[in-house]
Amino acid sequence: MSEAFRLLGTPRFGGILVVSDHASNRVPDDIELGIDPALLSQHIAVDIGVAEVGALMAQRPGIAAFQANVSRLVCDGNREPHAPAVIPIASDGHAIPGNALDHAAHLARLDRFFHPYHAALADVLDSAPPALILSLHSFTPQLASSEEPRPWQVGVLYNQDDRAARIAIPMLEAEGLVVGDQQPYSGKLLNYTMNRHAEADGRPYLGIEVRQDQIGDAAGQARWAERLSRIANAVALRLE
Repeated sequence: MSEAFRLLGTPRFGGILVVSDHASNRVPDDIELGIDPALLSQHIAVDIGVAEVGALMAQRPGIAAFQANVSRLVCDGNREPHAPAVIPIASDGHAIPGNALDHAAHLARLDRFFHPYHAALADVLDSAPPALILSLHSFTPQLASSEEPRPWQVGVLYNQDDRAARIAIPMLEAEGLVVGDQQPYSGKLLNYTMNRHAEADGRPYLGIEVRQDQIGDAAGQARWAERLSRIANAVALRLE
């Protein structure tokens, strides 16, 4: 574990690596975001449930979990390093005054969290190349701007490489789930980590977004850890 990331389980050649860019709501003691602390338990700060699901999956043979160790409000590893949202000054309608940094402080924040996170992930992938990368996120049951609930229990996202997605979607549907193909949003838009570490090198990956109410408690987290472990292994075998 480091300030920027944590690695759970032992990465295996030909195994599964679960990557979660938004697994933590931690804010280091020397960083003051200037927000209501209650926001740190909401989606604005963390993908609810994914840390626990990844940790449970990493207890299984052949699966490891690589997770961000700071909140996306401190530094968002799934954004381009030059993008404003990498250190957001506002998110979901909430100002983040502590992120109004000058250029030097902005670069220092990236050097402290963003670059070590991606360097470590690259090292893990190079030292123990997995058969499949599982990019694990969660999404809100409905948008703050809408009263319409999102019908999908899980979404499968991808950019150019849809090899694993095409295999996984019918498997998830066979579980009786409402599955979104590039829903609730498209993997062509917010896919930086997988674009950099998977698509750029031809590594197969599966982008999974689970609706938060599915993994908001221990029972749901255990259920999804079992399901995703089983499906990820089946997808990896089909890709061979």
